[in-house]
Amino acid sequence: MKRIIISLAILLATISISAQKVNVAAAANLKFVLEEIKTAYLKQNPKAIVNLTFGASGTLVQQISNGASFDFFMAADNEFPVKLKDKGLTTGTISTYAFGKLVIYSTTLDVDKLGLEALKSGSVKKIAIANPETATYGTRSVELLKSLKLYDQLKPKLIIGENIAQTAQFAFTGNAEIGFIALSLALAPDMAGNGSYYIINSKLYSPIEQACVLIKTPVLNTEAAKFKKFVLSPATKGIWEKWGYGLVGSK
Repeated sequence: MKRIIISLAILLATISISAQKVNVAAAANLKFVLEEIKTAYLKQNPKAIVNLTFGASGTLVQQISNGASFDFFMAADNEFPVKLKDKGLTTGTISTYAFGKLVIYSTTLDVDKLGLEALKSGSVKKIAIANPETATYGTRSVELLKSLKLYDQLKPKLIIGENIAQTAQFAFTGNAEIGFIALSLALAPDMAGNGSYYIINSKLYSPIEQACVLIKTPVLNTEAAKFKKFVLSPATKGIWEKWGYGLVGSK
């Protein structure tokens, strides 16, 4: 009997500890903003453990569908969470947390002055975009180029990043003269200090409505729900704005 009680105590302690851990699957454009939000959250919840994994939203959906151990999914649009919901892999509501902004970035051209005309420059040999099959910012980049009737002309110059973070690296390191990236990444200290960016008029592409949802787990992860609530709270408003995101109601 004593052994059973001890075993139950250990089990309850294990459950208690694991309930404090949140494994977050997040779109790659969230790298800097989410690190800052995590820091703010841990100041208020010092016992919590928040693990962040970044990647293309479509790739993360595949991983979650294949059983990857995530508790909370923050996508680069509102369509990928729906795919998981349709598979019965989520719990609770899908919530929009911010609106992303697409920019072109370059370390060799003054794109802040040239704007989209920079795409037509003869000095541009390669243009980086994120994989449009799995990354929302890549999808919007292709949509934009097609709306400008430049896609067929520029397609031979396109190099594809696995996600928006790798795409940013292509542009930052000079592997591409121009990169279509998230404003949040262009604002990162290294990027902003070594290149220029131009914010593309959001009317030229479909809204990048970034949404999140809790992943269904065998045991309800209350800490994950708490972290989601914090992400959506007024406490993070200034952080989102600092990294160039539009907020719900003020795109």
